[in-house]
Amino acid sequence: MFSIEKWKNGEKWTNWAGNVISYPGEMYLPQSIEDVVNIVKQARESGKTIRVTGAAHSFSAVAMPEHIALSLNNMRGLIAVNEEKQEVTLWAGTYLYEIGPLLAKHGFALSNMGDIQEQSIAGAVSTGTHGTGVTLGSLSSTVTKWGFVDGTGTYREHTRGLDDLSESLHVSLGMLGVLVKVTIKVIPLYGLHYIGTRDTLTNGLTIFAEDIRQHRHVEWFYFPGSETIQVKRMDVVDPVYQSDWSRRIEIMKLQIVENGAFLAMSELCKWKPSLSGTMSKIAAANVVEGEKTGISYEIYPSPRSVKFQESEYAIPLMYFEACMEEIHATFKKGLFNVHFPLECRTTAGEAGFLSPTQGQESAFIAFHMYKGMSEEPYFEWIHTMMKKYKGRPHWGKQNHLTAEYVYELYPDIEKFLAIRRQYDPDNVFFTGYLRKLFTL
Repeated sequence: MFSIEKWKNGEKWTNWAGNVISYPGEMYLPQSIEDVVNIVKQARESGKTIRVTGAAHSFSAVAMPEHIALSLNNMRGLIAVNEEKQEVTLWAGTYLYEIGPLLAKHGFALSNMGDIQEQSIAGAVSTGTHGTGVTLGSLSSTVTKWGFVDGTGTYREHTRGLDDLSESLHVSLGMLGVLVKVTIKVIPLYGLHYIGTRDTLTNGLTIFAEDIRQHRHVEWFYFPGSETIQVKRMDVVDPVYQSDWSRRIEIMKLQIVENGAFLAMSELCKWKPSLSGTMSKIAAANVVEGEKTGISYEIYPSPRSVKFQESEYAIPLMYFEACMEEIHATFKKGLFNVHFPLECRTTAGEAGFLSPTQGQESAFIAFHMYKGMSEEPYFEWIHTMMKKYKGRPHWGKQNHLTAEYVYELYPDIEKFLAIRRQYDPDNVFFTGYLRKLFTL
């Protein structure tokens, strides 16, 4: 996570997972749009690139700074609330965990969240961060206006419409400029009733299509090689806060299971990878079932203290059952030493030239490997398999993308790149990693 104490020129920069490391020559903590404008102009004149590092929670190198690292840590908070339009404007450095309480004071809430809330809103909307719910889009889909400083050092505001700039800003990876303000659509404050259960993969697949239509949110955790899945279902209820006692008990349980038991299991698997299958089955047999109710932002997120590497793909929803059956059959053969459960979620299709959904209702399947264990053979298999199901990787997760494959997956890529060149003519935001993905 972000640390001001470590924010010094020439110091090592690393992401949360520790797999991406760089030594940017300059680091800046702007406090105003004017500061950002000046930094961009200086970078442009000197021929240096800028990356806004956010919370450094991307597993890919999308946020890795080469020359200049810029953090919006000092540009956080709520700017304005439009009750009539049900819209709020936030400084783009605001972290997701800060947004829920800020909105609740005004009687509003985000329509959806993921299970991690450490990211900045700028990073979340720029990479397409999502939760689960087949009727709900990513955080990017809630944006109604972007305020950004482009590659010429010009501050611009753009209201979403049916135009190429909107489609490009939807998921931009920070290639059009530094996002400094964002206006998003919100909904009246609500609670969520959560039920977590254990089920079999066979039964889960049988009822999946109906299940995701009956509940606002459905999330799976599939345990590699096991016949067991954990299913989390959430539905809207009247706003009600968790009691302090309930919250403390839940935190204690999560700490014991997440930081204690699962960390110990992970260390065992790192020491002896052949134990992974056994550990996965033990974890499946000890799935925590339960029920809770609370304000939405209390229920959505879960702490993630055990570090891992992650790759995640969006596939058209129609392929989910077949894809999971192939995944299960592969794990039953014992080809990979994996004990981390796979996380399965759904989203609505949405616009955006670089949206992984490309307008189709989608299933997202996330694959994890404990930090320190070899993930490359596993992730290579995932990449190859996902081609069969027309999978597109989440931009913030590890992937095997090449420029040729990006052009194959995204039919409007030339439109996006034309907008990119227009707003960043001198490639201030076009790092080496991004050049590899978007230059044939």
